[in-house]
Amino acid sequence: MNRHPIAVALRALRQTVLGPDARPERPLLARWPGPARYAAPVGLLAALGLFLITLTVESDWGLPPPIALLFAAMTVAPLLALPRRPLLAWRLTVLALLICTFNAPADQAWPWTPPLALGSIAVLAVVVARVDRPVLAWVVTISTVPVLTLVHPDNRVPVLLLLGALAIVGDLIRRNRLSRHALDAQAELSEREQERRAVLEERTRIARELHDVVAHHMSLIAVQAETAPYRLTDVPAPAAAEFVAIAASARDALTDMRRLLGVLRSETSGPQTAPQPDLTDLDTMVDAARRAGLPVTLDADPVDDDRVPAPVGLAAYRIVQEGLANAARHAAGAAVRVTVRAGRTGLGVRVENSPADVRPTADGGTGHGLTGMRERATSLGGTFTAGPLPGGGYAVAAELPYDAEGGDR
Repeated sequence: MNRHPIAVALRALRQTVLGPDARPERPLLARWPGPARYAAPVGLLAALGLFLITLTVESDWGLPPPIALLFAAMTVAPLLALPRRPLLAWRLTVLALLICTFNAPADQAWPWTPPLALGSIAVLAVVVARVDRPVLAWVVTISTVPVLTLVHPDNRVPVLLLLGALAIVGDLIRRNRLSRHALDAQAELSEREQERRAVLEERTRIARELHDVVAHHMSLIAVQAETAPYRLTDVPAPAAAEFVAIAASARDALTDMRRLLGVLRSETSGPQTAPQPDLTDLDTMVDAARRAGLPVTLDADPVDDDRVPAPVGLAAYRIVQEGLANAARHAAGAAVRVTVRAGRTGLGVRVENSPADVRPTADGGTGHGLTGMRERATSLGGTFTAGPLPGGGYAVAAELPYDAEGGDR
């Protein structure tokens, strides 16, 4: 793009005189929706009053009625266009200042009627706060033409000073508005980035935990496959070769998973050596919540380790953990019920709380707990629901299939 000063000035002049009038970013009274409802009728009544005042003044100055009507209309038209088309309103104002002057009395200090003079100042004040600097420079320059050619020499300096003051204040207002919009856009972008990062961190944590669980079972498979020919008697040679192949495949899978885990882990987090929790740890977690003052009731089926896979047990534990944390945060004092049911093809988990006795604290949390629970359920092929209860309170529920095929069914 050509940034030469002359080219910029010519482009701004074309925009000022003939260019399209950009719509304002927000209405003038957008911050006050109550008064904004009455802005249109009040504005029309004010325009009608100015029209009648101008018509009376022009008639007193001896203009024929048709010309007086024309001048009164030219005085009011810029004010009607000002809310949505400020640049067009300024153009109409300049025309009115140049045309509606030849009938002023000789002893009149100003060549314009009071409504036209005050209206032109209002239009200029709005325009200088809406346009960029190159257009602003042309607007102020062109606005001085009626002043220098029609205003009495004794009054020109105050008017020119007023134009300069309006230009400076309008530019400051526009720059302040642009700065606020830039800050709002940056804050919105930062919030979206924070949400995306929280989701990615939760997915990474889930992947790490699944790796730790699956790696344990893969290690057992490799060890059992390697030792099977020594523990069993009269193992045929083909079967022994199959055991060796199974052990090799298991170790290859472990190598790939460790390589994947190296990508997932951050530089500051080391390997997780502690055993991952499962359904057998629900009682311990519920007891800790009770000691913290949260009234919790646990209704869980007996755990069958052969029936419930480790990833399902881990996901169920984390969902209950996050559900209790949300209940403590958003429904302090409410009774909480945790239900865990082991079905034929999957595990059902539900955490619900009664209506809160007190209002929640100002700290509402990060807002990503439900996202993490849903990620855990869907990563196993299950479903997750959350929402308020009809009689008050809140509930989260997840269906975790024992395998992907069962979840699809």
